[in-house]
Amino acid sequence: MIKDKKNGVTGMTQKNDFHPMTNVHPNAIVGKNTVIQPFATIEDNVIIGENCWIGANAVIMSGTRMGNNCRVFPGAVVGAIPQDLKFRNEYSTLIIGNNVTIREYCTINRGTDATGTTRIGDGCLLMAYVHVAHDCVIKRGCVLANNVTLAGHIEIGEYAVLGGMTAVHQFVRIGKHVMVGGGSLVRKDIPPYVKAAREPLSYAGLNSVGLRRRGFTNELIHHLQDIYRILFVRGHNTRRAIEIIETTVRESEEKEEILAFLQEADRGLMRGFKSL
Repeated sequence: MIKDKKNGVTGMTQKNDFHPMTNVHPNAIVGKNTVIQPFATIEDNVIIGENCWIGANAVIMSGTRMGNNCRVFPGAVVGAIPQDLKFRNEYSTLIIGNNVTIREYCTINRGTDATGTTRIGDGCLLMAYVHVAHDCVIKRGCVLANNVTLAGHIEIGEYAVLGGMTAVHQFVRIGKHVMVGGGSLVRKDIPPYVKAAREPLSYAGLNSVGLRRRGFTNELIHHLQDIYRILFVRGHNTRRAIEIIETTVRESEEKEEILAFLQEADRGLMRGFKSL
């Protein structure tokens, strides 16, 4: 067993009989039962877990740490250096969790010295042609549909879904259980549990369908709707809305989470509800 102590990732040194048309660096660590198809390239300083599948012509580049049961489809480039002019070839990594699917022609860059790491959590699905830039953090269970593009330093909370062709500005934060409509331009932060759509990006209601699928009760969904009516529907500015939420809405873990997100929204929030 070999451990990458800096990033808490382990890998098993495993002798595998790879197809002669693969290009696997002798120092790469590949777990047992992992399949690497012909013409794939695995560079030095890579750890790939057990029971993974790496498709033909995929490239796993130095600094990548991949968990178990992951799939990387043909043409994907995983762990490339950042597209950042400040990057000076410093040591950095890309950390990918377990059960992650990376579809055709995705490009995922490792971190810079700003944070050192780009992270993709367990169970994420990145559909074809997704781009994830340096220092992004995508938490577990997220779905990024075709052609989603993330600039650097973006944080996406767990179980968020971004529709196809969505582009996200650098340093934006997207909360957990958010649904972003396809083709959106995301320039501001999106708080947890909501839907976001239209141009400019605006509040489009609570993500009630997604929340019910995740086991949220009707009572909790109504509680969240009370919060977001104050924030996005009644015309208050953000500071006044926070004051009203703090004093009139019952206490809950979700309320505290939303308030903390609002207080840390350095880029500002997306617009409130606007009738068409």
